[in-house]
Amino acid sequence: MADEWIDVSVPLHTGMVHWPDNPPVTIERELSMERGDVCNVSKMSMGVHTGTHMDAPIHFIRGGIGIDQMPLTAAIGRARVIEIGDPVSVKPEELAGHNIQRGERILFKTRNSARCWQTDDFVKDFVYIAHEAAQYLASLGVQLVGVDYLSVGGYSVDGPETHQALLGSGIWIIEGLNLSQAEPGVYDLICLPLRIVGGDGAPARAILRRAGAAS
Repeated sequence: MADEWIDVSVPLHTGMVHWPDNPPVTIERELSMERGDVCNVSKMSMGVHTGTHMDAPIHFIRGGIGIDQMPLTAAIGRARVIEIGDPVSVKPEELAGHNIQRGERILFKTRNSARCWQTDDFVKDFVYIAHEAAQYLASLGVQLVGVDYLSVGGYSVDGPETHQALLGSGIWIIEGLNLSQAEPGVYDLICLPLRIVGGDGAPARAILRRAGAAS
């Protein structure tokens, strides 16, 4: 139905995919009713850039602000899902035809959504935002960019450069989305990262609803 929210965040579980040099994901019960405890209490260990998460400027910008200082309006409001056909990277040439406007929130749906989340093994050849495309988005003054795998930059190319071009221009980043159920178009977006003081990033829950749908 048009008024239904779509959960575009990925589930967290022990052993799930993570960036190769980041901490692995472990979720385990510390207290267990099955073992005679009065309640269930779990412990979670993982890097803050795991699964669906947001990046703060301090992630790549010296002196940048932390995730706890993100304005709530950055990741709440109208967003546009743009489908990318290029199997390697988001490039300025493909973006030019989408008439992207200043202040927009742009979520890129690539082949990553249907391909990369099917395994707990890290996929090195995911579709990323090329540095030139990041500079193009910065020149347009977009407010937020979202991607459907673990990094806006590539694994072996344009990693720091793409992050720096976006975060250095005040663009907030959502990484780790699964947009397989979201068709291209305009949506209402709600994405709230955990309020980690001075955090370079934080896990987040992201949901979409077709714009104009009833409350």
